[in-house]
Amino acid sequence: MAQHWSCPNCQSAARTVDGKTPMHRCRGLRNLMIPLVVDGTSCKVEAVERGDYVGRELVQTDGDGRPVMAVVTTRDDGQDCTVYAPTTHADRSDE
Repeated sequence: MAQHWSCPNCQSAARTVDGKTPMHRCRGLRNLMIPLVVDGTSCKVEAVERGDYVGRELVQTDGDGRPVMAVVTTRDDGQDCTVYAPTTHADRSDE
């Protein structure tokens, strides 16, 4: 059965038949990759800025360069969270 999806922060929409939640690059949330919600769902989708020191970690940033740690979708019956886990890198030198 087909499912229709939309974004409360921009004009993006999709139709799926596989049961997977589609993601999109949202213009309303400064180009973050966020999930669409079932069409007609009353909800709020917000980015959560990272509040700690970034250091040398590789983190998700929004279109303005601010580090973002998650996107929270709040509905009347609960919340969903998309987490952007940081990664790190190391330099190996043969000394």
